[in-house]
Amino acid sequence: MKQDIFDLSNFLEYREGNRLEVKKANGGLPVSLWETYSAFANSNGGMIILGVKERPDGSWYTKHLQDERKLIKDFWDTINNRSKVNINLLREENIKTYELNGDLIITIFVPRADRTFKPIYINNDLFGGTFRRNYEGDYHCTESEVRGMLRDQAEKSMDEKMLPDMDMSVLNSETIKSFRSRHHAVNEEHVWHKLGDNEYLDRIGAAKVATEDGKMHPTVAGLLMFGEEYKIRYEFPEYFLDYRENLDPTIRWTDRLESSSGEWSGNLVDFFFQMERKLLRDLKRPFKLEGITRVDETPVHKAIREALCNCIVNADFNFSRGIVIKKDADTIIIENPGSIITGKAQMLKGGISEPRNKTIMKMFNLIRVGERAGSGVPDIFSVWEEEGWVEPRVEEQYKPDRTTLVLSFEKRKKQAIKTADKKPPIKTADKKPPIKTMAQRAAILEYLSAGQWAKASEINEAVGVSDRRLRELLQDLVAGELIVTEGENRWRKYRIRK
Repeated sequence: MKQDIFDLSNFLEYREGNRLEVKKANGGLPVSLWETYSAFANSNGGMIILGVKERPDGSWYTKHLQDERKLIKDFWDTINNRSKVNINLLREENIKTYELNGDLIITIFVPRADRTFKPIYINNDLFGGTFRRNYEGDYHCTESEVRGMLRDQAEKSMDEKMLPDMDMSVLNSETIKSFRSRHHAVNEEHVWHKLGDNEYLDRIGAAKVATEDGKMHPTVAGLLMFGEEYKIRYEFPEYFLDYRENLDPTIRWTDRLESSSGEWSGNLVDFFFQMERKLLRDLKRPFKLEGITRVDETPVHKAIREALCNCIVNADFNFSRGIVIKKDADTIIIENPGSIITGKAQMLKGGISEPRNKTIMKMFNLIRVGERAGSGVPDIFSVWEEEGWVEPRVEEQYKPDRTTLVLSFEKRKKQAIKTADKKPPIKTADKKPPIKTMAQRAAILEYLSAGQWAKASEINEAVGVSDRRLRELLQDLVAGELIVTEGENRWRKYRIRK
């Protein structure tokens, strides 16, 4: 996020949200300012605006800010006081003053903190003074969230750690065989193919020899990639892998795969190979030759494989809910525990490769999966644009940390042609929306059938879609005069039309 997100000419249109917070500051710097500083720094950055008050409808007005020089001086004195704020991320250009309607306002731009600085906390209290931002405001981070930031802070990848209390018997020999076969298929000449399993696992970072007993033990990466699920949970109690396929709206699941079923190993390698087959099997494979060799891989196949790998190598298996992949007729949703280390903006831009599990990434690279140049996600967006599909969505959530990638196969709407002789669109009143959309609308109407007013967050308990998708559904129902609204922005409520 850039510092120029605030434009004085748009003052009347702004509302508080994930990246904007106003404070009146008439009696000096408000105590809550430092909570917001911590919250913005630990989330996606944001702008604190002093000298502004919020009306009940969410709009802003100025509050006759006085003595801005003293306020700014007090701010710099406090933010550089280590007993108040552990790290100062700001420079002089992050603070600006404006005049509006004869009143002064001060803007303070707080950038997203680099992972090596997080957590940003206040009052010399690591667990009690660490905050994050959601739409409702600032909230205290849980101990689990703080420990997640501390894990990401380390230069050494978490999955390099050796597990001296486990021996090599915790690894699944069939999984190792399957991985080595794939490695051999993509690189027949590799020198490691002649090694025994233990030596091979040592080379790829899946095991190490302990100096204490001289024996070989698995690493965290080796356990996650090749271990048995019940053994993995000894080290990661929250570990869970889940695939949910729903291609028929009359059936809850047309296919389901869980790591805890006991019917397969439950490790990451076997999960990846199974997901690869399930996610790619319905894609078209055009006939193509390179010389006399048939090539049936398309950019879409590679993009989905990249998305799956990206999910695994960036997962923090200490958080709950695990990896969840959902597939229906027109969408693939890939969720992994853990926030985005580089930040959403940098991830979309590309150019920096900083996976949470670097050793696991190295293993995927051996079978020619995964992009080390930091261009994986931008490439996915590029492929979707070439296909004319709706742009992918990346969502980052907290409490607990979670990252979601939504890949839709629906065609994006074409921009209207601006010509005087453009023909009006043909109205087809009998054209029905997709079955999935009809079911989602029905769920909303059923929830509101009692006639009560409800917020969007409450309605979504019955639907379970992304915030953006829920807004689209609610707008359609309002436009169709099936529901009515009351209030604006965060105070907006919905009720079925009587």
